[in-house]
Amino acid sequence: MEVLSRIRALPLNAVKIIRRTPPLVFATTVLSVGGLIGFISASKILVDGLKPPVNYITVTGASTEPIESDIAKWDIKIQAEGKSQVNSYKKHQESIRKTIEFLNRNGVRTNDSQSVALLPASTSVVKTKNSKTGEIISTKWITTQWIEIESNDVFNIDKTYRKISALLGQGVLVKPSRPKFTYTKLAAKRVDMLSKATKDARTRAEAIVRQAGSSLGTVKKVDTGVFQITVPNSTKVSSWGSYDTTTIRKDITAVMGVTFIVE
Repeated sequence: MEVLSRIRALPLNAVKIIRRTPPLVFATTVLSVGGLIGFISASKILVDGLKPPVNYITVTGASTEPIESDIAKWDIKIQAEGKSQVNSYKKHQESIRKTIEFLNRNGVRTNDSQSVALLPASTSVVKTKNSKTGEIISTKWITTQWIEIESNDVFNIDKTYRKISALLGQGVLVKPSRPKFTYTKLAAKRVDMLSKATKDARTRAEAIVRQAGSSLGTVKKVDTGVFQITVPNSTKVSSWGSYDTTTIRKDITAVMGVTFIVE
């Protein structure tokens, strides 16, 4: 059928010549053309079958280095309670004064390397009712204000955080959050870490193929893994990556999946 289709596709002059061709010659010609097509197809299959199989190996490389946080963010909540809104706010002002004095004594103040910001204060009323009668038993007003701190002196922030509970003994209702320590030069670090992880993958792959009597070829594919930023010597791993902010000193690990051609 394929041969007949090819014949139908011939120009009109060629078709007329075929019609004048003796039947035996035409049949022989058709068989020859069909045989040639079959030979070409068979040859292609044979050549494809003789191609050597291409082998690959995929290896995971990793690189781990210690880093030290260079910025700290710390939030402190100050509250004061009173029998009225005015009474609550006056107590709160005294608590804020004591807190700022404490921070200043410990070197936490706005300067070139850190900022201390007071957010707007808010006041809310809390009424306690009798569960049976619904009668209001007591009313108190609560004034709340947050202090936001950002500092490059990470070690001093960590030290001050551990001492701030002393304000409780001065009548200050202080609720400090845990400081968050981060590393701002991570973008530049990533490039170097990925390069080292790729080298580690090649070293591992070479060791494996050497045992099999083969040699390592070029890189076929690279899959960039996730970065793990953990506390030092941690074994915690997340498929989505991780970023610990609780410690100043951390370990950063880069992972790369690299596929090599095996020769």
